[in-house]
Amino acid sequence: MPEQPQPRSADNYVNLITTPVNTLVKRAPVVLPPQTPIREAAQTMRDQRVSSVLIVQDGVLFGLITDRDLRNRVVAAGLDTARPIVEIATLAPMTIDLQSHAFDALLLMARHNIHHVPVMEQGRVAGMITSTDLTEQQSNSAVYLAGAVYKQTTVAGLVETSARIKQLQQNLAAAEASAYSTGHIVSAITDALTSRLLQLGELQLGPAPVDYAWVAAGSQGRNEQTAKSDQDNCLVLDDAYDEARHGAYFRELSRFVCDGLDACGYVYCPGEMMAMTDQWRQPLQKWRQYFHRWIDQPDPKALMLTCVFFDQRFVYGKRELLDTLRAEVLQRSRSEQIFLAHMVGNALTHQPPLNWLGNLSLIKGGEHDGTLDLKHTGIVPIIDLARVYALAAGSPAVNTKDRLENAAASGEISEQRVRDLLDALEYLSTLRLQHQARRMSDGHAADNHLRPDELSNFERGHLKDAFAVVKGLQSVLASRYPTAR
Repeated sequence: MPEQPQPRSADNYVNLITTPVNTLVKRAPVVLPPQTPIREAAQTMRDQRVSSVLIVQDGVLFGLITDRDLRNRVVAAGLDTARPIVEIATLAPMTIDLQSHAFDALLLMARHNIHHVPVMEQGRVAGMITSTDLTEQQSNSAVYLAGAVYKQTTVAGLVETSARIKQLQQNLAAAEASAYSTGHIVSAITDALTSRLLQLGELQLGPAPVDYAWVAAGSQGRNEQTAKSDQDNCLVLDDAYDEARHGAYFRELSRFVCDGLDACGYVYCPGEMMAMTDQWRQPLQKWRQYFHRWIDQPDPKALMLTCVFFDQRFVYGKRELLDTLRAEVLQRSRSEQIFLAHMVGNALTHQPPLNWLGNLSLIKGGEHDGTLDLKHTGIVPIIDLARVYALAAGSPAVNTKDRLENAAASGEISEQRVRDLLDALEYLSTLRLQHQARRMSDGHAADNHLRPDELSNFERGHLKDAFAVVKGLQSVLASRYPTAR
């Protein structure tokens, strides 16, 4: 039997997060002015043995061209090679800062289906990095998987491509990638699928009659998705939207996208919190009214909706629509102490599964008898705590780890308590991902229900410690907002 390939070292995955981009820049940037003839640029790329050239004049970055541009925009189009390179360039390209991390570059490439990113230092070009510079091959596959998504021209092609996401998560788990990086990578692929479905929908239905922002909510919004995820999304429409003239278009577009996501394995939200539901496909002014009502009248349903729709992130369309909404909502929510107290009370409904002796309390009866629900009794309580801290601080962060770190910086919670919560979150999330990977490897559907006998005594001890940390922080927050009780 041939020797099986070994998973890559966990260090390679960790390095994506800890390695600064400047260590990936191998040479000075190859730059040319905008009026350089295409033929001369091609000769420069050949002589310098590079796959791209940056277009710079007077120290200002105008754009870039790649070998793919030469093939598709020049050779295939029969363009005169005496024409200036600015005519075939990608203008105002996305860039990354020299002090950013390799993981940020990976996500930028995966989300936007690009393979070349100029590196900037204090507004000036410092170099170029490509997908091949991200030497960890398995994580880099997220870039190629996203690229494969954007090449698909049918929903059937997207369904076939999306089947590779489970293998990607299994490989990430085998390499002991952090839950934080895994969530970002899996969410980036979901973003790509969503964006491509919207593009295909517009090809089928025609251009959108008014501007819109497709918004991810829930775990996708927080960049915390796993292979076991349903849909949470919505549409924020420009206030020029008129139901009589535009309603049918957006009903068809949102149905096309949500049906496509379901076919790709992202099942319909059981609570129908999706853009294809009329209630969650509204103009900006209506969304303002929604949030104002939820904040002013925080009944149980309003709190449930708040927990979903406060975790919003832009995916496709006109970003300013969501940015405007979030800025207004965050400004309003941070000063509403009664609303925050209700949010705390809602957060306390998800209790870690520890009995009064500090031992694990397992589910009794039913399909999941003898298991622990790692998501709803372990991870969700931390998500809820982080959301309250973010709202109290007026923080725009959506990811749970980012929210907790911002809360520490703002003084909403001590740095020590944040470290404890982050350790608990990473441990519980990693257990969940590894459990899902084992089930998928065995041919079963991923779920969130872990049997403690799958763990060593050492691991069970850490599990109890993680639950105890969460329980302790819940008590602290309850004391701070006594009306939450």
